[in-house]
Amino acid sequence: METGLRSASIQAERAILAAVILSSDDDALNNPDPLSELRALAETAGVQTVGQLIQNRHGMDGRTCLGKGKIQELNAAVKELRAGVVVFDHDLSPSQLRNIEKELCCKVIDRSELILDIFANRATSRAAQLQVEIAQLEYTAPRLRAMWSHLGQVTGGSPMGVGTRGPGEQQLEIDRRLVSRRIVALKRELSEVQARKTREVQTRRAEHFTIGIVGYTNAGKSTLFNALTNGGAFANDQLFATLQTRTESWNLGGGNVVMLSDTVGFIQRLPHHLVASFRATLEETVHSHLLLLVVDAADPNAPAQLATVREVLNNIGATNQPRLVVLNKIDKMGAAVGPVGERPRTVEDWRKQEPTAIAVSALTLIGFDELRAMVRGNVLGEMREAVLRIPLRDGRAVDFLESRATVTNRDYDEMNCIITVTLGRRHIEQLIAMGSRFTVNGLPVHEGLLALWPPPKESFVVRIPPHERLVGDGA
Repeated sequence: METGLRSASIQAERAILAAVILSSDDDALNNPDPLSELRALAETAGVQTVGQLIQNRHGMDGRTCLGKGKIQELNAAVKELRAGVVVFDHDLSPSQLRNIEKELCCKVIDRSELILDIFANRATSRAAQLQVEIAQLEYTAPRLRAMWSHLGQVTGGSPMGVGTRGPGEQQLEIDRRLVSRRIVALKRELSEVQARKTREVQTRRAEHFTIGIVGYTNAGKSTLFNALTNGGAFANDQLFATLQTRTESWNLGGGNVVMLSDTVGFIQRLPHHLVASFRATLEETVHSHLLLLVVDAADPNAPAQLATVREVLNNIGATNQPRLVVLNKIDKMGAAVGPVGERPRTVEDWRKQEPTAIAVSALTLIGFDELRAMVRGNVLGEMREAVLRIPLRDGRAVDFLESRATVTNRDYDEMNCIITVTLGRRHIEQLIAMGSRFTVNGLPVHEGLLALWPPPKESFVVRIPPHERLVGDGA
C-alpha cells in the first residue's frame, strides 16, 4: 500500500531523549536515572543517544508536552548536537506530535512508536509480522494528518472538462480509507493464524503439562529457557530479544516431562495495540498450566517490573493458573546499585515479599534443583491414594502407573485390573489424555478426580519442605 507516509525507522540516527516527570510520580522522582529504560529501548532500535532533557512539572503541557522554555532549550540542543530525532518517553497526541515537530524542525517520535519500530525490525514469523503491521496501522491511523507532508486536494476526474473542477477528496481521506481496509484484511489473515495456534496450544495442553516463562524484557528468560531445555532460543543482553514463542520439552526427572515455552517480554506502558495484537503470541501464556514469573533480582527496579508483569497477565486473561516467582541473576545481586524505595537487597528480603520465590542463576545454574522440585510438585499436585479399575486390555495404562506412580496393591477380576496406587492429579489427567477408560474409587473418572482434588478457590503454588531445599544456593 503506497501512502507516502514518512518512515518511522530511526536506525543509526542521532537522538535526544526527552521526558516530563510529574510531581505525582513518586517512582520516577526517586529514580536516579528515569530515562534508563528509554535509553535501552533507543539502543535496541539502533539509535545513537547524544543527549537528554528532563523537566519536572505538575502536569504535561497540552500543546507541546514540555513547557515553552524547555522546548526552546530542546530546539537549541537539537541544532548544537546535530540530532535527527527526538524521542519522548510518553505517548504524544497527534496535535502534540505536529506542534513539537513544527517547533524543532526534526523528526519526533514517542515511546509507543519506538517500541513498534523495534518490533517491526525483530518480527520474523508471519504471525508476528501481521501483528506488528496491525499495531503500526492502528497507531498511525489517528496521526495521519501529523505524518503527511502533502495534504493537497485531488480532483475527481480528468484534468479537463465538465465536472472536474470540484474540490475533490483530500488525499488524507483516501489514505484513512486505505489504512482501514488494510487493517481489516490483516485482521482476517491473523484470525486464521490465531485459530491454528489455538488448536495447537489446546492439543499440546491436553497431551502435556505446559509451563510458560514470562517476565519483564531482559530479565533473562531466554537464557533460563536454554539452560533448562537446551532449546537454542536467541538470548542477548538487550530489550525484546525474543518476539515469538519457542516451546521445548523439559525433563524434571522421575519420568516427568513438561513442555516449556519462552515468551515475549513485557514492559511498562506497553502500547495497548501490541497487547491486543499479540494475542496469538501470548496464547501459550494464557493456556499454560503453570507460569514462571522470571525477575531480574539484580535490577533496582525489579519490584516495579514484577508488578507490571502481573498487571499485563491479568489484562490478557492469564489468571487461572498458579504462578511461581523465579528470582534470576542472583549471582549479580551484590553489584546492584541505586535502590528505588524499599528495593529488596538480598534473597531473604525478596522472600519476605514473595515467600514461595525460587532463587536461581541461569548462567551458573544455582538453584535449578530446587526449581525442578517445586515445578514437579505443581505438575503432580498433592499425592492421593486411590483405587483404579482399569480394563485388562489397556496394558499401556497399567504400565504407565507402574513406571510413574507408587503401586501398593494389585488385584484382578474377569475384565479389569484393580490397582491401589498413590498418585498425583496429573497422572490421572495423563491417563485421560491417553484415551484410557477407568474408574477412580468406584466413580466415573471425572467425578473421582474432583472428589480427590477439589478445585482450589485461588491459584496456589506447592511448597517444598525445608529439608528438600538446597544448602548454599542462595535459597
